[in-house]
This record gives sequence, C-alpha cells and structure tokens, in this order.
Amino acid sequence: MLETVDLTLTLDRESYVREVTRRQIQLRELGYQVYVQKRPVIIVFEGWDASGKGGAIKRITEKLDPRGYVVYPISSPHGEDRTRHYLYRFWRRLPERGQIAIFDRSWYGRVLVERVEGFATEAEWKRAYKEINSFERQLRDFGAILAKFWIHVSREEQLRRFEERKAIGYKAWKLTEEDWRNREKWGAYEEAVEQMLVKTSTTTAPWTLIEGNDKYWARTKVLAKVVKILSAEMGYQPADPLHRTAAAKQPRDRRR
Repeated sequence: MLETVDLTLTLDRESYVREVTRRQIQLRELGYQVYVQKRPVIIVFEGWDASGKGGAIKRITEKLDPRGYVVYPISSPHGEDRTRHYLYRFWRRLPERGQIAIFDRSWYGRVLVERVEGFATEAEWKRAYKEINSFERQLRDFGAILAKFWIHVSREEQLRRFEERKAIGYKAWKLTEEDWRNREKWGAYEEAVEQMLVKTSTTTAPWTLIEGNDKYWARTKVLAKVVKILSAEMGYQPADPLHRTAAAKQPRDRRR
C-alpha cells in the first residue's frame, strides 16, 4: 500500500495559507457542533519519525476552543500502565461526549514499535489486530467519531529532516538516538506498517494515507479530511469562508 502513495505531490505557499485558513475556520465551526451534538471524537496520528505529525496536530488545534480538545503524546508505558493490558491506558484517555481527543501515536504501537523492537511476543502482536479492530468497533458503536492518519515520507526525506533538526538549535530536542536507530530498521518497520494498514483498515475505521514529503500538502490534506469526516458524521456542513467572502464582494444593485 505504501508504494501507491505519491510523494511528489506539493502545494505552493499561497495555496497552503488559503486552504489552511479555510479549513481551520470550518473546523472551528465543526468543533462547536461536536459540543452541541455531544459526540466524542478520536483522531489518531501514526507515521514515520519526523513525518510531520506534530505540525498537522498544531494546525488542527490552532483555532479550536481549547476547552474542547486534548492532545495525548504517547510514548512507552510507565507506572500503572505497564502492569495492565496495553489498551488500558487508551481506554482511560478516551474523550467524554462533546470532546475531541487527539493521539500523537496510539494503540498501534503494539503492532509497530512493540513488534519490531521485541517488546511484544509474536503471539501478542498477531492477536492485537483482532483486539484493535474490536476496540475501534466498540468506539464506533458507542457513537464516537474516529479518524486515523498514517503520514508517509520517503527514507531520503526523513534523513533530510533529521539533518535539519540536528543543525537547527531550537529543533535539536526533537532528534534522539532512538530516531537514528529506528532508521536502521526501516525495512522491518515498513513491513509492519503494511500489515497494520491491511489488517486494521476496516469499513468502520479506515486509514487515511497522507503524502508527507511536502508539509504544506500533508497539513492541508489532513485538515480537509477531518472536516469531511466530521461533516458527514454529524450531518452538518460548515460554511465555506472563501465562497462567502466572494459573495460579499459582489456589487449591489443600486436601483433598489
């Protein structure tokens, strides 16, 4: 599936600013509808290291009411989470009705990093596909809106971003030794990602693949997809601010 992703897609700066502004205005309107209709919303981000997950999340939340969402950066489990079933820490972070929860990495770590790094046995990560599909089915049956994104970049683009982070002081904190080690296992992770996409992209919880080599393209596509999913799920179509502005500029008939 990853081979079908067209990583040459790009967007110019002017179009990017226009589309991000447009979608953020619509998303703010939809965020209010989430509250009014009391729908729990779960947005999941997975992707390669330095693929742009944080940047996409920032653009989603930038214009939302801060009381209406929470972002969970997920790393290795600690404390009580380590003593329980791997889904426990996600169950207890699920949003209440009328709230949005965004996961920067998620329960899919079971079939990705835990599989590749050997933190889960083969029997455990193979069983996890069915467990995850059941988990997401329960969320959807409850009335939750679920969106899942895999942001894909090429190995060459990832290296370029690593080198950029290394050279720029305020970005250096994002780069760790673990990131470099993961690059050495690209093939193993790629195989794990392929199986994950095939086995967990269901009719009720499909994956959306994002072409991530160009950050402008990736962010606008994520925003557009979130707007589309929320609009369809809640039966509410937000106004298009670009069309509204164009209509407002039409000359009036002064004969009336």
